[in-house]
Amino acid sequence: MKFFENPHLYVIIFFFFSFVASLMINKLLLSFAGNLGIRNKNNVVIRWSSVSKPSLGGISFFISFFASILVYSVIFGESDIYHNLRFLGFLGGSFLAFFMGLADDAYDTKPLIKLFTQILCGVLMIATGSYINVFQYEILNYALTIIWVIGIMNSLNMLDNMDGITAVTSLQILLSIIFIIYIFDWNYLINITVLISLVGAIIGFLPYNLNPSKMFMGDTGSQFLGFVLAYVSIDQGWNLIKRIDPAEHYSLLAIIFSFSLVLIIFTVTIVDTTFVTINRIRKGQSPMVGGKDHTTHHLSYLGLSDKQIGYRFMILNLLSLILALLAVWIKVKFDSYLGILFVLYPIVLILYFYKIKHQVEVEKNEKI
Repeated sequence: MKFFENPHLYVIIFFFFSFVASLMINKLLLSFAGNLGIRNKNNVVIRWSSVSKPSLGGISFFISFFASILVYSVIFGESDIYHNLRFLGFLGGSFLAFFMGLADDAYDTKPLIKLFTQILCGVLMIATGSYINVFQYEILNYALTIIWVIGIMNSLNMLDNMDGITAVTSLQILLSIIFIIYIFDWNYLINITVLISLVGAIIGFLPYNLNPSKMFMGDTGSQFLGFVLAYVSIDQGWNLIKRIDPAEHYSLLAIIFSFSLVLIIFTVTIVDTTFVTINRIRKGQSPMVGGKDHTTHHLSYLGLSDKQIGYRFMILNLLSLILALLAVWIKVKFDSYLGILFVLYPIVLILYFYKIKHQVEVEKNEKI
């Protein structure tokens, strides 16, 4: 469906609408929160903050997301939404992720139920035609898609351990994807509309979530955003080469580029989760159980304040955004895969986090 002559204007309007709506919704939720959205009130072993705060931020994300789709259907028509099987699968998975996160915030859902729901989200995507397509064998593509959905949904959930970190990281990933869509797929306005609305919603949430925070996004937010980011990164990350250079789609360099691009875009959350998972497995602990052993916590043990840690992660996310866009620009401008060299950035980041962890352990041993 063709849209009106100046789509940029509508994008700005959707962003402003979502931003204002998020500010108002979060303020309203905070005013009437009471004990709503607060669980594990006394569990300071898992929670970094010793103060109980409502985990309601994800509700504003979902409301902005759903409202943007309804408004879009009124302005531009329904064919891009209700006659689009892939988008309907995306919509269904988003609902599943949101309500599973909402249930987890309210009732502390068992890990196996969460895992089953995440697998169901991945299966729903595959059944409606949205899956990673980098291998010639479909079974490998399907398996990678489900692993990707589970991984990103859990990764964002694990990263949500300190004020503002997950919100800022999600914002960086969304902006990376939006810029890629702007370059290659601008005519498909529904994608831009949904994502720019989420950008507005997250920015409207940040005043309540940045240190010192008044509320958390909770599993409601991290599970919902995790699914959305996993979904949109498939076409704009994993399958990007297929769209811009179909002849090279299954070449080894194309596969490496796809892996590298999504790794660069998701560097902060993937590196943190991988780092924590390996450390816990080495200690014989379950990666699924929360703890204070994330990179954010190690930085705090070295004496940095929560606000200083937040600034450092903002810089890391900005660097991820710049490198991802540079990698795509090099491919488009010079028809070169040299952008894969930026994968050194996540490797350097892992070494940096390991050094911090080692320094913390040394200081602990010296105090004993």
